[in-house]
Amino acid sequence: MKISILLIEDDRDMRDLVARHLEHSGFDVQKAEDGIKGQALALQYSPDLILLDLMLPSVDGLTLCQRLRRDERTSNIPILMITALGGLKDKVTGFNSGADDYITKPFDLEELHVRIKALLRRTNRAQLNSSNQQEILNYGPLTLVPERFEAIWFESPVRLTHLEFELLHCLLQRHGQTVSPALILKEVWGYEPDDDIETIRVHIRHLRTKLEPDPRKPIYIKTVYGAGYCLELPIGSQVETARQEFIQARNPDLINSAVD
Repeated sequence: MKISILLIEDDRDMRDLVARHLEHSGFDVQKAEDGIKGQALALQYSPDLILLDLMLPSVDGLTLCQRLRRDERTSNIPILMITALGGLKDKVTGFNSGADDYITKPFDLEELHVRIKALLRRTNRAQLNSSNQQEILNYGPLTLVPERFEAIWFESPVRLTHLEFELLHCLLQRHGQTVSPALILKEVWGYEPDDDIETIRVHIRHLRTKLEPDPRKPIYIKTVYGAGYCLELPIGSQVETARQEFIQARNPDLINSAVD
């Protein structure tokens, strides 16, 4: 069965050019010219991946991305944002809205293809029968469940985005070690993007809001300034004490106030 892609793009020439390239590459492509139709097709076809333009009529791409993430029927579909807005602030806004990756116009079609393959590979939607899908990784109070892109943290399930899951997995595999931004970008993103450190910072902040007692003062996902990030988790007799501290510290005022 062909991998299905939903392309939501209001520029007809761009839409047709990208669609032809993807179809020639063996993908099944559905097209939408605005956010309303795009959301309807996403619900109808449940594509393997969505290419989403940022500047759309009716409903803009950021709003649509947020809607897709909130809907259980579409929340796990990987989203690659395509847009002419390439500033750092625009990228951060795109990731904050729920995008998994971001490519700036004008882009090379081969680069788009590489990013699509990398995104499909890391979300495992292209290989649903992969033997790794039942793998469970754990250390101390943290267990990763790849088949659900979920973390069990102090015995409670924590829902993660695809990128958050892969980033946490990357750090967990090297528990106690400092992981450089270059290695994170290569392993998590699946290709060699520009040295966009802010991309990593956005997702580190998101992980901290979900796992740290106080995201403003991280004790588990540490920044090693000038070197990268290090995951340090409690083990043994430390776990119960850490669990109580986590429960006592968590409140809504902390959730949205994390800083890197």
